[in-house]
Amino acid sequence: MVGSTSQSRSPLFEAQNSLRYERQQLIRQYQQAYNCRLVVMSDTLFSRSVTLFEEVLYDADPQQDLHILLSTPGGDGETALRLIRQAQCRCKELTVVVPDQAKSAGTLFSLGADRIYMGPTSDLGPVDPQFLLSGSLAAGKAIIAAVEEAERRVQANPQTYPIHASLLGDITALMVQQARDALKRAEGQLTEALACVSGRSEEKIEQMARQLRGPLLDDSQSHGAAISMQEAVKLGLPVEQANPGDDRWGSVWRLWTKYVALNVEFAYEGETASHVKLFDPTSF
Repeated sequence: MVGSTSQSRSPLFEAQNSLRYERQQLIRQYQQAYNCRLVVMSDTLFSRSVTLFEEVLYDADPQQDLHILLSTPGGDGETALRLIRQAQCRCKELTVVVPDQAKSAGTLFSLGADRIYMGPTSDLGPVDPQFLLSGSLAAGKAIIAAVEEAERRVQANPQTYPIHASLLGDITALMVQQARDALKRAEGQLTEALACVSGRSEEKIEQMARQLRGPLLDDSQSHGAAISMQEAVKLGLPVEQANPGDDRWGSVWRLWTKYVALNVEFAYEGETASHVKLFDPTSF
């Protein structure tokens, strides 16, 4: 939806969309204060993200800094790479702002930014491929581990096969193979994301990839493992540490809580475009 001035809106239309205009006003205030373009992307990162993200970038000035307020539980790594390339080619310098979590594919996206702005509530995590399973996200490592554990238990006690077959009824052999393939691809994705920052030399990219492979790919046993602002700094990521009491973090938090209060399923929003969908309470 393209923004308009209050003079061109009818009273009822303006009342019905007042929350949107409040958010867009906060976006404009942030842009003016920090001399950048700000867009919001809150969603699982799958194919629909590409079109909706492009919508909020369509008139971006490539000579202007771009800040992206990102919130995501993860998604598809290849989509994350497409999104970071979209962003980097539409700005002078890219900052990812993390008010809450940017897990998995969201962390991969963040690796392709010039800066990552994090505060006390910010959370990155392992780059573990995820899949839609029974309407929710399942980590690739978890899918493989569940199947392998079931195989071990059935071999030890064949009579338990019906139980394990029932518990894993939504997992197919193709899905398990796709999870294994995606895990193999993850290291290449990590390097490709780091390479999206034009100022990084090949030597720097290789150094960062070596340093990040353990904590982001190999070592973590849980997809939910948290990487805090302080831990991200230790890993050598280009983190700007927020002071919880400063105006900038206050601006970010004020805007972020607008989406929390709405209980959004997804939100792609900027000064001139707004695509927001709320969770349907009847679907639970």
